[in-house]
Amino acid sequence: MKNLAGKKVAILTENGFEEVELTSPKKALEDAGAQVDIVSPQQNKVKAWNGDNWSIELRVDVTLDEANPADYDAVVVPGGVINPDKMRRDERCVDFVQHFLESGKPVAAICHGPQLLIETGLLKGRKMTSFPSIKTDIKNAGATWYDKEVVVDNGLVTSRSPRDLEAFNRKAIEEIKEGVQEDA
Repeated sequence: MKNLAGKKVAILTENGFEEVELTSPKKALEDAGAQVDIVSPQQNKVKAWNGDNWSIELRVDVTLDEANPADYDAVVVPGGVINPDKMRRDERCVDFVQHFLESGKPVAAICHGPQLLIETGLLKGRKMTSFPSIKTDIKNAGATWYDKEVVVDNGLVTSRSPRDLEAFNRKAIEEIKEGVQEDA
């Protein structure tokens, strides 16, 4: 079922993303018919983390400096411990994801990925989940945190960990299909 045909999705990442938290959503989105670009501050490749070790390398489709968030219908932010911490310190990453939150376009972030969203200052009053270790950070950003496999709040899709990927992917596809949230 190609219900995302014509949709263009950015996966915003740095080195150190949790491998399955990028590869699983990417495959699910592509299987649903979306064009998916890996967008990164890195020039050519990004390196994954899997368990306790460095893992596969994936090609960067569009560098962050070349990417225009207006060209995308949605953004996905994979977790991992290293990836979101690097991105939250890069103003270009913060600005990129802020565009989606401000415009009401779907944003999907899993595990530690919501750490990047915190830096936008746009989470007050939102409903979210994340990896439990950043629960306090989410609450301090003004969001209400839930211990659920997936939480959806007006186009914002969040999940806790790789074990929630099936629900995360399903809800991300659903929100991207629905498009821009008018009340954002």
